[in-house]
Amino acid sequence: MLTHALCPASAARLRRRSLAPGDAEGVPLDFTAIDFETANSSNASACAVGLARVRDGRVVETTGWLIQPPPGHDRFFELNTRIHGLRAEDVLGAKTWSEQLADLAEFAGTDVFVAHNAGFDMMVLRRACEATGDPYAAYRYVCSLQVARKLYDLDSYRLPSVAAAAGFIDFPHHDPTADALACAHIMIHAAHLVGAGDIGALAELAGVRTSRVFVPEQPVQPVVAAQLPLFDVLV
Repeated sequence: MLTHALCPASAARLRRRSLAPGDAEGVPLDFTAIDFETANSSNASACAVGLARVRDGRVVETTGWLIQPPPGHDRFFELNTRIHGLRAEDVLGAKTWSEQLADLAEFAGTDVFVAHNAGFDMMVLRRACEATGDPYAAYRYVCSLQVARKLYDLDSYRLPSVAAAAGFIDFPHHDPTADALACAHIMIHAAHLVGAGDIGALAELAGVRTSRVFVPEQPVQPVVAAQLPLFDVLV
C-alpha cells in the first residue's frame, strides 16, 4: 500500500510563486502520469507499469501491474533488480505485454501522458510494441523532468528531489505506481506556479514541447532483442 507525506514547498528554491503543499484546487488539469520499470537494458523489457489519472488538478485514480516482458527481452539483469526489486519469478502469471496493452490504453484514453524523463517511458511503450508487433497510438506526452528544469532551481532533478519540491515526499521510488503518482503531483504543482489551465498551457508556459509518440506508417514487424538500443533508466 502506497504511503506518502506532504512537506512545505518552501523547502525548495522555486523560480515562480510558491504554493501551499497539496493544494491542487482550481486547476482544470487533466492528464495521465505513467511510469515503466524494465527487466534489463532493452527498452522493450517492460516488467511493470504504474498509472495515475488526474482530473481538474486532482489525482482521482491510480493503478499498476506487473508485466511479462516480450520474449527475447525477458531476462532480468541484476542491476535492474537492484533498482526496482523485481525478479523473473515475480512476473510469472502476470499478463504479457500484448495481453495488458488494452488495459493500459483503456486507462489512458485520450489523455496526454506525463512522465519523468518521458522519452524513456514513451520509448518503452514503442519498443515493447515493436518487439511484439502490437499496434499503438500516437500518444501525446509532456516530460515532467523538462518542466522541472525550467521551473525549479534544485541541486538534483531526480524524481524524489523534484517531488519533494512539489511537496510530495516519502514514497517508494521505483515502485511504478508511486513514481507515477509523484510525477502527477509535480505537474499539478508546476501548473499552479505558472497559472496554467491545462497540460498544453503548462508545457508552453514552461517552454517545453508537447511531443507525440512516433508511429510508423507501415505495420510494425516484431524486432529481435539485438536490434534494440540501450537507454539510461536511472532517474
